[in-house]
Amino acid sequence: MLWTNPAATAFNELSHAPIVRFSLLALSSIFFLVDPFAAIPSFIAITGGVDEKRRKRMARKATLTCFIVLTGFGLAGQFIFTLFGITLPAFEIAGGLILLLIGLDMLEARRSPTQEAQGDTEEGAAKEDAGIVPLGVPMLAGPGAISSVMVLVGTVPSLWHWQMGAILGAIAVTCLVSYWVLSSAGRIRAVLGETGIRILVRIMGLLLVALAMQFFVNGLTDLGIINRS
Repeated sequence: MLWTNPAATAFNELSHAPIVRFSLLALSSIFFLVDPFAAIPSFIAITGGVDEKRRKRMARKATLTCFIVLTGFGLAGQFIFTLFGITLPAFEIAGGLILLLIGLDMLEARRSPTQEAQGDTEEGAAKEDAGIVPLGVPMLAGPGAISSVMVLVGTVPSLWHWQMGAILGAIAVTCLVSYWVLSSAGRIRAVLGETGIRILVRIMGLLLVALAMQFFVNGLTDLGIINRS
């Protein structure tokens, strides 16, 4: 009789639980698109010359803005679909394409124009308080993150379903981690260095491309173009 590892068996069963699978999908897709590590250089440039207390205040305002925007689109997602007559497969395909473009940019260790347009950093540095724009939107809560939340919400039967709780929880965790990353931007940059940050961004970009293709395949499957296996 072959010996089996009880811990490995328990983990395998847990990983196949629908709530765990969906929660991991929601957290990974939202976190990779918010991507606070890639925002470190821009955050340092924008907050250059300010004291530590104000830098943390700007990080808090940026992540709070990100939370409000993503949560707002999450709660209003079903209404937006109904209002504009948008079907989930169409949004899955469109969202997948947006995620793919962002992921390809991340593979080259650079921010996508949908996350950070040219001149945003310079404009933000000139503002008295850039915590809301451009740090909160669009550097953290950009079109890609919003699209990901909308696609996830499109699969939820109702606002009171446990999947909605998983999405809101993923948004909250992402924003908390983003606050820690931005408020510690100087120390993280010193530890990882430019090379370490670029490697981390590339790894996240690779995973994001895989998620983008999954969204795209899901959309084609829901349309009946690809047969379900």
